[in-house]
Amino acid sequence: MTRSALKKSVEEIILGLPKPEQLLVKRLRQLIQECLPKAEEQNSYGVPFYRRYRMICFIWPPSIRWGPKTDNEDRVVLGFCQGNKMANEDGILLSEGRKQVYCMYVKSIHQLDERRIRALLFEAGMIDDQFGNSVKRKRSV
Repeated sequence: MTRSALKKSVEEIILGLPKPEQLLVKRLRQLIQECLPKAEEQNSYGVPFYRRYRMICFIWPPSIRWGPKTDNEDRVVLGFCQGNKMANEDGILLSEGRKQVYCMYVKSIHQLDERRIRALLFEAGMIDDQFGNSVKRKRSV
C-alpha cells in the first residue's frame, strides 16, 4: 500500500475500484450511513472506516490488498471492530483467529442481505454507544 492511498478521500478510494466492487461498496456505505448516522467516515489503511466513540466497522474491497491471502479474497469485507461483543447467533461473522474484529464477506450486490446487515449495524452502533456512556459516567464522577 502506498502513502498516496492513505491520503485519498473515501470517494476517491471508491472511484478507483472495479465497477462490481464499486456498486457493492457504495451500497454498503449507504447502509452504514443510514444505520449509523452519527458515525464519522474516514480513510484508514486505504479503506473506509466508521467511528463514533471507537472504530465501529469498515468496508474492505478485495482489490485493496493488505495482509496474507485468504479464501475470501474475491469478496468485499464488512468488518466489525467490536465483533467479539456481538451476538452473532447465525455465525455470519467470522473471527478467523482474531480476538476482537469479526468479518462477513459479500461476493456481489445480489448476495447482499440488507435486513441482516442493518441488524448487525444497529447492534454495532449500540455497542459503540456503551463506550460513549462509560466516558460520560467517568466525566460525571
